[in-house]
Amino acid sequence: MVTATLVETIKVNNELGEGVIWDTSGAAVWWTDIEGSLLYRYRPADKHLEQWSTPERLGSFALIAGSHYLICGFASGFAYYNPLTGDIQWRQKIDHDNPGTRLNDGRADRQGRFWAGSMVESGEQGAGALYCLDHQLQASNKLSGLSISNSLCWSPDSKIMYHTDTPSRRIFRYDFDSQSGALSNPVVLLRTERGCFPDGSTVDAEGYIWNAQWGASRIVRYSPKGEEDFILPLSVSQPTCVAFGGPKMDRLFVTSAYQGLSGEARAAQPEAGNLLVFQTDVQGIQDPVFIPEVPPVKTA
Repeated sequence: MVTATLVETIKVNNELGEGVIWDTSGAAVWWTDIEGSLLYRYRPADKHLEQWSTPERLGSFALIAGSHYLICGFASGFAYYNPLTGDIQWRQKIDHDNPGTRLNDGRADRQGRFWAGSMVESGEQGAGALYCLDHQLQASNKLSGLSISNSLCWSPDSKIMYHTDTPSRRIFRYDFDSQSGALSNPVVLLRTERGCFPDGSTVDAEGYIWNAQWGASRIVRYSPKGEEDFILPLSVSQPTCVAFGGPKMDRLFVTSAYQGLSGEARAAQPEAGNLLVFQTDVQGIQDPVFIPEVPPVKTA
């Protein structure tokens, strides 16, 4: 029987909190407020919270081993970014001919590539895509026809990739070639109920998928077969992303948003936009790092 108990709330009032990951070496949790163009780092041990303004809206990112730089999926493309200095080194812009989209949810895979998908903010629905930035810093289009790319994560053995186009309310599973990054054999793993939109996901050490469900005030744990296993009710209606962390990898960090809520709804949800921390009896998996062949150029 899975349990999860709220143990801490980080009051950051994010309009659109997202992209949460755990930094094992730094014993810290990182996340972004996309609409606020803000990046956060919080160390639970001493409750030290840091915040940086980002040069563009930041949808997702990953740590780079042995570096103060992050690999970032900014609104307009991929870049190295050092929040301590503000230095940014663009690697590849995305969708020059499609200004109605921006990069959204993403993460590193277990082989050290970085993936990020786009979402349509204006214009034609289905104009988004899922991209993979490889070790040589070349981005390739892996999935097209998306409107809001989300829920990207991999099985513990890297044989399966999970992904959703949020408006479809379907989470797909793909056979994943861990060596090449190729996807094949898409299958609908599950479909959420009406008004319940799958957002960010992670996979625990048992291979179960934890999915934040926008509009539904909950996190749901699914089996690898798509069976509902555990529901974690929340005090916020718009959870956005989840990550496991902590010294024992048994803390669940949940970002949330107040974006689009009426004044009445925000008054009823005072925690909307905060980072919620739960103690669980489930162990997660360390978030992978990006491993580029060409590392960031260090600047003074």
